[in-house]
Amino acid sequence: MLKKMLFAAALVAVATPALAESPFPAGTEVYFIAPANGATVTSPVHVVFGLRGAGVAPAGVEKPKTGRHHLLIDVVTPTGEDLQYALPADDNFKHFGGGQTETMIELAPGIHTLQMMLGDAGHIPHDPPVVSEVITVTVK
Repeated sequence: MLKKMLFAAALVAVATPALAESPFPAGTEVYFIAPANGATVTSPVHVVFGLRGAGVAPAGVEKPKTGRHHLLIDVVTPTGEDLQYALPADDNFKHFGGGQTETMIELAPGIHTLQMMLGDAGHIPHDPPVVSEVITVTVK
């Protein structure tokens, strides 16, 4: 019976996707240098990413204590099972796999939310996820 339980547990462990284990020390933080929360801006919007407690490396590069920036635009912060897989790459999830720390993004006039999230070499969020506060900008 014990062998069957151990075998079943091993199957679950292999079949269950997991968040990328965090290589970061406590207090690692991703944040916006620009724009400021509540800013009124024009498009294209200059976005500058800040990171404390970790480094940045290009996607596909396995380097200790590094991640890649991902910019979430007008989406709810992924949680739970959504964090077990690579972040999508579309108009709402911008990948910066080259190790970029800033970008220019086109946004339609109106109010938009922005959030940063670090991912591993395969764009999978770390465990626990490293995310910024959600900021709001108004595009004229």
